[in-house]
Amino acid sequence: MSELMPYQSRPVANLIGENRFKAVQHKLKTLAKALDSAVADLAAVQVRMKHYANRSETLARHIDDADLDPKFVAMQDVVSVALGGASQELFRLQQMVSDLSNSAESARAGHARMYGPLDEVRDRPEKTPKAGFLIR
Repeated sequence: MSELMPYQSRPVANLIGENRFKAVQHKLKTLAKALDSAVADLAAVQVRMKHYANRSETLARHIDDADLDPKFVAMQDVVSVALGGASQELFRLQQMVSDLSNSAESARAGHARMYGPLDEVRDRPEKTPKAGFLIR
């Protein structure tokens, strides 16, 4: 297995000069994409952790079969249980991050639905209506 690499943060594009609607849309899209990437990374870590928990359980059985001191079997069992529990928690975290990604995408769609029409009329010479004016 490969070594764990430190997380590399992705730079968010500087949106100076763009309007706030497009900046918010870009940030929400970037957030959803980063969360989707995190889901994939968490899934890979969770699978590896589950694999190591199974290997640890097998090792505990081998230690027991070799008639070593029972304290080593107990210690290896504790490691196996800890890795299995961590694997389950990683799965729960993966689900939460996936839900958060879906929420970010829903927020982006809702924001586009509410403020998109305002963005379309923003470049005209007439005064822009207040937020919510175009919602029917």
